[in-house]
Amino acid sequence: MLTIAQIREKKDAVISGLKKKKVHDAEQLLNELLELDDNRRQRQKERDDLQACANKASDSIGILMSQGKKEEAEKTRQEVMSLKENVKQKEAEVKGIEDAIKEKLSVIPNAAHALVPEGDDASGNKVVYIYGEKPIFKTYPKPHWDLAKEYQLIDFELGNKVTGAGFPVYTNKGAKLQRALINFFLDEAEKAGYIEIQPPILVNADSGFGTGQLPDKDGQMYYVNLDELYLIPTAEVPITNLYRNNLLKESELPIKNCGYTPCFRREAGSHGKDVRGLNRLHQFDKVEIVQIVHPEKSYEVLEEMREYVAGLLKKLELHFRTVLLCGGDMGFASAMTYDMEVWSGAQERWLEVSSISNFESYQAVRMQCRFKDATGKNRYVHTLNGSALALPRIVACLL
Repeated sequence: MLTIAQIREKKDAVISGLKKKKVHDAEQLLNELLELDDNRRQRQKERDDLQACANKASDSIGILMSQGKKEEAEKTRQEVMSLKENVKQKEAEVKGIEDAIKEKLSVIPNAAHALVPEGDDASGNKVVYIYGEKPIFKTYPKPHWDLAKEYQLIDFELGNKVTGAGFPVYTNKGAKLQRALINFFLDEAEKAGYIEIQPPILVNADSGFGTGQLPDKDGQMYYVNLDELYLIPTAEVPITNLYRNNLLKESELPIKNCGYTPCFRREAGSHGKDVRGLNRLHQFDKVEIVQIVHPEKSYEVLEEMREYVAGLLKKLELHFRTVLLCGGDMGFASAMTYDMEVWSGAQERWLEVSSISNFESYQAVRMQCRFKDATGKNRYVHTLNGSALALPRIVACLL
């Protein structure tokens, strides 16, 4: 999340970035936070002053006793007890204000980077790269849901029977294609220097908060209420949270991890052509890449990750484009995001297959993940991740 220091130092830039994210009352929110922090500082000073008085008075008790001034010493002892009670009261006030500040900060999204375009929705996104040409078909192409049924690759009805809509069953060569793509993506990530991780697919609330899914995406995540755990919407959550509450060495950066997991999303409110076939599922497979880097190198790494994902799509010989998302179409925690969209010949539309995002220090603050720099100062890392790749729409476009 944002920090008070960040807001104080770069207030105008933060306001501008939040307004791009459609936080229209950004200036008012930040002013309220700064006012709360001023209040916290005042209470903290009062607490420190009271503590200093208590310490001074406490030190004098021994001197008074040695001088035989027992009555005065007892009076001073009572004063010290009263001062300590006041110190506790001020500490409680400070803690209450700190909790209020954290609560407010936790629901404010990350500020968009200065280069992020303005826009309310996907219509404001900017196409920055196009690869290949749209395929030309001699006959009318069949959509993937018809091909999957004809060649017994995916059984949507059987998945509906076993679980419900959005949980397909892959069969025969369909299942083998899934396995082959997962292995291909993992092997390519290893070649690019990523360390493979096999993380849990259930996480606790602290992990969901750490990467920004909670409280923002609470209603979109599957919740196991008996154990108070969440099914992951992406491997980003457990892999990034491996470094929660860590103090890293600067020499350890960058950290490059990848992992394959099934992913679970409720996708509440989705309807129409967007959910047909593999277009939008409740359970799907994905390989994720995650980097934890030095803050001065994160945008260089973002471009590196974008090129890497583009390379995968080129190897699959798919026609795709890279889109820089506008503020209104970006995720809650991201400062800048590129989407990779592949052309579906049968549906005649672009399908998003990857998002690559730089979260700057937003997740690191929530996770308390820092590194010690060359001067000995503890600084927040920057975190990035990307789909490399999500399988359903890749399979749809390949078919």
